[in-house]
Amino acid sequence: MPDRLNGYRILILETREEAQFSRLLAEQGADVVQCPMFTIHDAPDPAPVEAWIRRAIARPLDDLVLTTGEGLRRLMKVATRLGIEKDFIGALASAQKFARGPKPGRALREIGLEPQATTEKPTSEGIAEMLSRIDLHGHRLGLQLYPDRDHGALISKLAAQGADVDAVLPYVYDAKAADANIVTAIEAMAKGQIDAIALTSSGQARRLFEVAAAHGCEARLREGLEKTPIASVGPVVSEELTSHGLRAAISPAEGAYFMKPLISAMAAALSKNPPRAAR
Repeated sequence: MPDRLNGYRILILETREEAQFSRLLAEQGADVVQCPMFTIHDAPDPAPVEAWIRRAIARPLDDLVLTTGEGLRRLMKVATRLGIEKDFIGALASAQKFARGPKPGRALREIGLEPQATTEKPTSEGIAEMLSRIDLHGHRLGLQLYPDRDHGALISKLAAQGADVDAVLPYVYDAKAADANIVTAIEAMAKGQIDAIALTSSGQARRLFEVAAAHGCEARLREGLEKTPIASVGPVVSEELTSHGLRAAISPAEGAYFMKPLISAMAAALSKNPPRAAR
């Protein structure tokens, strides 16, 4: 039903799928306040990414592990620029594809492919647990990495299972570019100008506290989060909040850890009180 969030100001910190999340909220009538946690750029040196794509075509992968939808989209962008998009999609089609959560699966469907399996937990540990049940001995395994994470433990575990791991990092974060917007968002929460903050990854919660510490506004952040209901997409985000002494006031039903169920949960919870602007 449209307009279920009419008049409510929702702060979102989504970076990789900001446009989609914002659109889904706006369709429900929400006034969306966008504050991406990072600016995303292509890898500064395109040569390793190009070489990885060409290897995937020349020596098709047995397995492909996608950790983010953004990563696949960046790889496709490079393949298109090189004029080998169709060859690359054909090579990926023959691989057994594993997705870290639902977002890589959506990116695969954009190019007409499907993941063979999706992790129960959208974490690197979830990937390791899922692949531990599969015989990878002698397999060429492509691993798409994401920034700001040490993936050494995951790579070591996959190699210990006998996989020949070929990793690629197709994009980087520019965190400082977003700091000013994050500080502004913190102040808006502290002033009671936001009806809810929606968190869709554990990194968003960590980043809030990192920026607050760097800019001397930790007290204002906690003040704002006390006033603002926190909506968490799932248990990984909620666990991160707990580590900071916080809890999610809103979350989707168990197992429905996606954007649409999160929006439905926000609509149900927030409807109990009028928007702050109307009080």
